[in-house]
Amino acid sequence: MTSRERFLILVAAALTAVLCVVNPAAADGHPAAAPGGAQSSGARAASGGSLGALLDELVPKQLADRRIPGASVVVVRRDGSTLTKGYGLADVERKVRSDPRRTGYFMASDAKLFTAVAVLQQVEKGKLDLDTDVNRYLRTFKVKDTYPGKPVTLRHLLTHTAGFDTSILGRGGTAPEPAGALGASLAEHQPKRVRPPGEVASYDNYGVALAGYVVEQVTGTPFAAYVDRAVLKPLGMTRTTFARPDARTAGTLALGYRPDGGTQRAEDGQYGAWTPTGAGAVTTAADMGRLMRALLDDGGPVLTRASTKAMLHRQFANDTRLPGIGYLMEERVRDGRRMWVKDGDLPGFHGNLALLPQSGVGVYVVYNGDGVDGSASYAAQELVNRVADRLSGATGGTSGTDRTTADQTGTGTGTGTGTDRDNGRGTASGTARLTTGDKAAVSPYAGFYRTTRTSSSDLTRVAALTTAVHVTADGGGGLTTTGLARDPRVGEQHWTPVAAGVFQERGGQDRIAFRDGRLALASDPTQVFDKLAWYQSPALHQQALAAGLGVLAAALLLLPLVAFLRRGKDKPAGGRIAWALAWTAGALLAAATVCFLRLTGDGNALNRTVLVGDSPLLTLIPQLVAAAGAVTALLLVCTVVAWKRGWWPVAGRVTYTCHTLAAAVVVGLGAAYGLMP
Repeated sequence: MTSRERFLILVAAALTAVLCVVNPAAADGHPAAAPGGAQSSGARAASGGSLGALLDELVPKQLADRRIPGASVVVVRRDGSTLTKGYGLADVERKVRSDPRRTGYFMASDAKLFTAVAVLQQVEKGKLDLDTDVNRYLRTFKVKDTYPGKPVTLRHLLTHTAGFDTSILGRGGTAPEPAGALGASLAEHQPKRVRPPGEVASYDNYGVALAGYVVEQVTGTPFAAYVDRAVLKPLGMTRTTFARPDARTAGTLALGYRPDGGTQRAEDGQYGAWTPTGAGAVTTAADMGRLMRALLDDGGPVLTRASTKAMLHRQFANDTRLPGIGYLMEERVRDGRRMWVKDGDLPGFHGNLALLPQSGVGVYVVYNGDGVDGSASYAAQELVNRVADRLSGATGGTSGTDRTTADQTGTGTGTGTGTDRDNGRGTASGTARLTTGDKAAVSPYAGFYRTTRTSSSDLTRVAALTTAVHVTADGGGGLTTTGLARDPRVGEQHWTPVAAGVFQERGGQDRIAFRDGRLALASDPTQVFDKLAWYQSPALHQQALAAGLGVLAAALLLLPLVAFLRRGKDKPAGGRIAWALAWTAGALLAAATVCFLRLTGDGNALNRTVLVGDSPLLTLIPQLVAAAGAVTALLLVCTVVAWKRGWWPVAGRVTYTCHTLAAAVVVGLGAAYGLMP
């Protein structure tokens, strides 16, 4: 080796040492802030590079496969170490990279955790009681007394068990709401109470917004200002705000996108009056790490140990054999380890926060894109699951023993601000062996099921026509389901019985349980699925709708031709009017169908449209169906008269009757699925 070669080697070693000090991520084999790549901080301190390598492998692949512009991730440990990562672009047009410390993201429903903290703070101070009728705290309006003797309480609001109907149509906005809008909006848009409180957990945005408004009432402070003073500042969350974006987020706010052909289209609709649910709330990944560390550290400076323990303890379960819900935190079990999870979804923004108390780790990821077929929401869950698997040393699959319900009874005592509302203890053993049975034993579970999150009062009810869960019994004593998987790439799931009415996912970690005509899902304790009678079957309704529209379409095309061929022939004036009405009904329903297909053609765009409620099609479609309903009523009259007076030959009367019945079926189904004003 020459002296020159030795000199070059020494220079290279010195430069490498300097780079390792300046950028520890580079020493771990990670590129430093490459355009469109990862920006990291503290990787080795948080996990010895293991989690950093996992994220560097997984997230860029997610962004590419699902067509998501960017993401930020933070992983914190109870001991204070932190890993932050930014990937891709926060602003596609300006080529601004995602920065986990500076880039602001709309946090969506992850903001509900701050609402839970705010309520529990007031419970600690004695200003609120979790089991008192919320009407005691409301001054400008009251919750309707639909179920006398069964008032709605804060405990119900924090566990999604208040029993309010799902109604989100038009609750979002494209610009910040004026101060004071929360109370006015809650008073104006109070949904029906469709079930007694405490019966079922069914995700409830109105209930959470109401809980935040109660905090406003007892503190005399707007919710955003209260959270800023009592939660954000004590935690040092200097880049988080529940008010309209201000100097803390100026110039750093990510744009949310949805795939549109070969490009990305910027979304709006992230604002609204219901601030406690996450409308307009902005944060950074690094700031969310501060919240997670506080919750892992018995509440840090914002909650007492008892309140934190109650928040992360099962307070309600739709089925006691499956995980349940704490105070706005959802319980999940993976590889025998409990996680407390909260998802957040708004147009263009999708996040997931998870606490793993046994590992002393918190994970938060947020994407600024919907992804293909809305897949960004599942990408967030996938990342959290992969982190949990890495921490437990598992592969994410199942073993010969049942590990998904191990130790599901909860460890919190519920003292202080939360009493033990475990709602029963998990009965399935954590080591129960998978069993098989015969088809007859599981046949009673077969059928269609509809989620309790289905609206009974607005146009979004139509989703029940295509999103119902279908359960079938297979020959081995197991079950097959469609419509349950959160991953849009998964169609069928197969389940093996492990206990009476309880089934384990084959090749996965999920569970389902049946009781009293309801299906509960381990991976989502915020809804259950009610079994439908045969005549409520969405498959039957789809077939009837297709047949009805087929008859109407044929008549719509053929009637003008028949009228032209029969021009000048003698026929009753009433008969001519009757056929004109038949053509009109078909035309109205055809127009409604075309408008509906146009409205629902892009699922990501539809989510935004429903939330904001600004598309004229949302009004036009019900009006067209209503007009068709009025014409159909006249068709029924004409049908009776035609048979009584002998209009046309028998074949003509039969044809007219079929047309009338087709119109009645289509209009009736439209009314049943919320497509009538």
